[in-house]
Amino acid sequence: MEFCNLKIKSITKNQSKDNSSYYLGINMTENLANKISNKNLKNLFEDNFKNYSYVFENNNTVVFNDTEKFISIMTHLKENEKIRFEILIDVIGVDYSDFGLSEWNAKSANNKGYSRGISKDSSGRYTYKTSKTHHNQPKKRFGVIYNLLSISSNERLNVKFYCNNDKNPSLPTVTSVWSSADWYEREAYDLFGIVFIDHPDLRRILTDYGFIGHPLRKDFPLIGNVEVNYDLNKERVVYQPVTIKPRVLIPKVIRGDNEKEAKDA
Repeated sequence: MEFCNLKIKSITKNQSKDNSSYYLGINMTENLANKISNKNLKNLFEDNFKNYSYVFENNNTVVFNDTEKFISIMTHLKENEKIRFEILIDVIGVDYSDFGLSEWNAKSANNKGYSRGISKDSSGRYTYKTSKTHHNQPKKRFGVIYNLLSISSNERLNVKFYCNNDKNPSLPTVTSVWSSADWYEREAYDLFGIVFIDHPDLRRILTDYGFIGHPLRKDFPLIGNVEVNYDLNKERVVYQPVTIKPRVLIPKVIRGDNEKEAKDA
């Protein structure tokens, strides 16, 4: 299709009198120098975030521990001259229930038979309080990860905050810092039930307005809570109790020898 062949050349590029290249109004020659001097994000944070409590999980993911300074931290990330994460790419909700555990053990599976089993303590069969704690499982159940992009320094950063309340998880909205957070936060609210305080329009965005629960929570029933059908007599959509019976799916393998036996029969 034609629109798939769009090229980056469509982005305006101008050459200034001092031979500096500009993309979207940003001096890329100057930013390249910044990229070289600001290559290590950890060093940048040591110089510019001395007043905040944080820890790096890896080279591009930082976890802040002080939610009371949430807005101050986010504003500093965007407006600090040496970092300047101008763009918020996404807001991701996470439910850390069952973190590090798996229902199926497929490590010992082979082509001669089944060696996998079902763990009753896995997702969808327990509440967060009764779940087994993995050695890497965070103390807080819910977290939010903010994907940030700095055009000026060509850096990406994942900023993680944990919600203090497991029953009613919440964080302040960052729509006042990045306007693009509006729909991202609505999605995290819809799927995980994380409330973003002072959001201008916090309502569901993917599921129906009459939907019950938050489908990406680990304790959300796999069959759902209600069924949605169109009633021909009422000429409208109606909600009714789920008629599907919960069951555990057992994997089946179709082998070539079975097909041969069927043909011979």
